Amino acid sequence: MTYRAPLQDIFFALHLAAGEDAEGIYADIAGGVAEQTLNEAAKFAEGQLLPLDRVGDRAGVKLVDGEVTTAPGWREAYAGWRDGGWNAISADPRYGGLGLPVLLNAACTEIWNAANISFALCPLLSHGAIEALEAHAPAALRETYLGKIVSGEWTGTMNLTEPQAGSDLALLRTRAERDGDGSYRITGQKIFITYGEHDLTDNIAHLVLARLPDAPAGVKGISLFLVPKLLPGDSGAFTRRNAVRCVGVERKLGIHASPTCTMAYEDATGFLIGEENNGLACMFTMMNNARLNVGVQGVALAERATQAALEYARERKQGRAIGASGTSAVIAHPDVRRMLLTMASLTMAARMICFETAASLDRAHRCDDAKKAKDADERASLLTPVAKAFSTDIGNEVASLAVQVHGGMGYIEETGVAQLMRDARICAIYEGTNGIQAIDLVGRKLPMNNSAALKREIEDMRVIARESSYAAVAEAVEAFAQATDYLAGAMKSAPGEALAGATPYLRLFALARGATLLEKAARTARHAGRSDAARYETLTHFFAKNIAVAAPGLANMVMEGAKSVTEGDGWFGG
Repeated sequence: MTYRAPLQDIFFALHLAAGEDAEGIYADIAGGVAEQTLNEAAKFAEGQLLPLDRVGDRAGVKLVDGEVTTAPGWREAYAGWRDGGWNAISADPRYGGLGLPVLLNAACTEIWNAANISFALCPLLSHGAIEALEAHAPAALRETYLGKIVSGEWTGTMNLTEPQAGSDLALLRTRAERDGDGSYRITGQKIFITYGEHDLTDNIAHLVLARLPDAPAGVKGISLFLVPKLLPGDSGAFTRRNAVRCVGVERKLGIHASPTCTMAYEDATGFLIGEENNGLACMFTMMNNARLNVGVQGVALAERATQAALEYARERKQGRAIGASGTSAVIAHPDVRRMLLTMASLTMAARMICFETAASLDRAHRCDDAKKAKDADERASLLTPVAKAFSTDIGNEVASLAVQVHGGMGYIEETGVAQLMRDARICAIYEGTNGIQAIDLVGRKLPMNNSAALKREIEDMRVIARESSYAAVAEAVEAFAQATDYLAGAMKSAPGEALAGATPYLRLFALARGATLLEKAARTARHAGRSDAARYETLTHFFAKNIAVAAPGLANMVMEGAKSVTEGDGWFGG
């Protein structure tokens, strides 16, 4: 199964998201810099990462005496990644980063994850650690660790989950005790730690949530610590093993080559990041970065699945199409065409939503106008749960359709699409399940600043919808606006019912936003006289007529269907 980075679509989506800022806050990637960077990212992904994807899926990882060995070729690929400077794209130049936009990094992230998600997970976690350390670590820790992680010489992890504490971090039991030298002693166990142990680098910087003895109960009593695998020895070099070890690796449905570790901390030395009992705020810096990138993973797997299904549909001959004189390629059959257009249009819409989120993050950090920066920050917060949940749902749906297009051959591992389906499944679960993203959207993001960000988003969609030739686009936007007004009141009067409608509301948001972004893309391509304008017109037309039309039904689910959930005790029993 081949993969070619869809550079034409990525370039276009990137420039649409950059918009009027293309020569402003994005001046550092103008003049061909973005195109050159993405071309090189594609070469590395297609030449180095893609050939290892099946290898890693079959070989997995091995744990012997606390040491994890990655799949054949992994260490060489990581060395190429590190030497290419790919870890440093959006990091602060003070620590060896290039300081380039989050939007450009998101585009690269799609390419790498499409080629090999198991490999790309390692730098994804490092990027989150870099952001948390940049924002919250004291100067001494930043100077010691950031340069090494930014360069890729060391990697970073996120240690949240425990056997009894998954999404509910208030149940954390890992302990932290103050030491006399200003450090802390960390004791406890963490599970599901991606790349918690590996052989790609000597040192690993673990970011660990733990609770001090005198901490308040619940999430307000959680602190964040940096716990390195290696500590400085007598010579000052990082050669002394800390009291942290991997005691198990999970056997999983997918992402077999990514070590998912159980980590044991036994009086390990740790260093406080941020303030005591304020660790959750520090960790959310990592999680927001990770949630966008996980959304991009969904786009990546959907893109690869679409390419695989399209290639197979063109080659596979089965049945006779209407009007054909002999056996036809299955792409000639209407139902297969419907599946392929569903895959392509959903993937394009998800990509554009993710890139809009990344561009909002850039504006929040790069814009000199304080009001515009604040608005952009609110927009990024609003879009992040949508980007994560919708795009990873799409990753699963499109991968499943790819198996269907392949028929029986899709169910066989030989074609590779079964692996895509297995790999995609985790994306809707980790970094906050998609149900949690929906709750976050309704419970936190909808009322944020008196719903100012949502009102601006709806108005932007309305401006685009007014000029659309498809009634379904405007109907989707108005259905979303109506559901938004309903939920704003329901969260005060009937919060249980409001949360019961959270998941269809997030999907409704994504359909309205996706339809308008596709409309904007088609219009821009047409006005610019692009040679591929017809392609975007086709996807916009299909999305409006076949996908966006679900919006009124989703609005009814939000406003009328929630009671069937909250009043469903007759089935649940008890």
